[in-house]
Amino acid sequence: MPFSRFNPPRRLKAARQSLSTNMTSYLRVQDLKLSGKRVLLRVDLNLPIHDGHVTDDTRLIGILPTLKLLRENGARTLLISHFGRPNGQAAEAFSLRPIAQLVAERIGAPVAFAADCIGAPARDVMHALRDGDVAMLENVRFHPEEERNNPSFAKALASLCDIYVNDAFGAAHRAHASTSGVTAFVPSAAGLLMQAELDSLTALTTNPVRPYVCAIGGSKVSDKVRVFQSLLDKVDAFVIGGGMANTFLAAQGINMGTSLCERNLEPAQEIIAAAKARGVRLLLPSDAVVAPHFDADEQANVVQIDAIGTSMMLDIGPATAADYAAELHGAKTIIFNGPMGVYEKTAYQAGTRAVCAAIAEATAAGALSVVGGGDAASAAKAMGFGTAFSHISTGGGAMLAFLEGTLLPGVAALQAAAIPS
Repeated sequence: MPFSRFNPPRRLKAARQSLSTNMTSYLRVQDLKLSGKRVLLRVDLNLPIHDGHVTDDTRLIGILPTLKLLRENGARTLLISHFGRPNGQAAEAFSLRPIAQLVAERIGAPVAFAADCIGAPARDVMHALRDGDVAMLENVRFHPEEERNNPSFAKALASLCDIYVNDAFGAAHRAHASTSGVTAFVPSAAGLLMQAELDSLTALTTNPVRPYVCAIGGSKVSDKVRVFQSLLDKVDAFVIGGGMANTFLAAQGINMGTSLCERNLEPAQEIIAAAKARGVRLLLPSDAVVAPHFDADEQANVVQIDAIGTSMMLDIGPATAADYAAELHGAKTIIFNGPMGVYEKTAYQAGTRAVCAAIAEATAAGALSVVGGGDAASAAKAMGFGTAFSHISTGGGAMLAFLEGTLLPGVAALQAAAIPS
């Protein structure tokens, strides 16, 4: 398809106009003729690694259905991803070569590796591919032009392929060359993971089935003000834990001792007032698991919320967990975005475990449940609930941006590419 067919500015404007009413107005990879085609598959393989080992392979597992589809239909697949923050400079610590080996192990087939994502190394690997083969390009963020969404760099990426497929929902909130700019130069479609993410999140924001409950945690209220503002018009209740619960409690005049708490209480106070005005229930802890300090796990004990004294709240208490579970059991639509406490420590896992169990039970009874945010997804998997929910999102920042009502550049670009010139 000639490049002249594409008119990014006009078509992006049209995509912006249609985004809120038609989330499916993009091409889908399963509807394309793939045999013998060179496919540039944008994925998010920015996997967490500790001591040389991947600690969460959710994003890798997420792209496997699309990769399988491409291989079975005879596509010649070039994987492209970012990894870490190399700041536009090549660095061995951020090389995707080890990740390529992990992909090879998952698919049970060789994955060739190109030492660069453009130029001769990329072209040589691309020309060597045969139908059904897979290769991986080096970290796209080794080039500063990527994060600048440089058109010439985007065109260089596009020159490697016949079709571009975006399966990197986790990077869809970034207007980068490999997530947005490339769609101006080559036919573009959404991968299976991208479709699943958008379908699930659209169900949370467009005519959701009620009762609708948001279980939300995290360290700061201020980080999620826009999420609260957006969801206040949609949900029936919030159940709140983590550090942000401390700030909400402090905003109601409760002494939180040495607990993590924001100094500026105004955002929490405004959310409390808005929830009351809209008739949205805002459930906060009535008891807590506390300790004298963060590393005093052996001294952890349960107190009423007005008896924290000089201690530190590190998890919701059992009475609160029971209240939250009861609220979740009756829900038909659920978002889980943030653990209830410091779930990494055994002494403070009970609250998050109770919430996960309640969501799993509601899901088994027919509720739609979506887990998003790195900590929430990691907590769910660590506690054995990795397959108990309807959908676990691979994009923390992208999911929050979507819930806030923000136009995701990667999605808008796919929609723009689907609009006839």
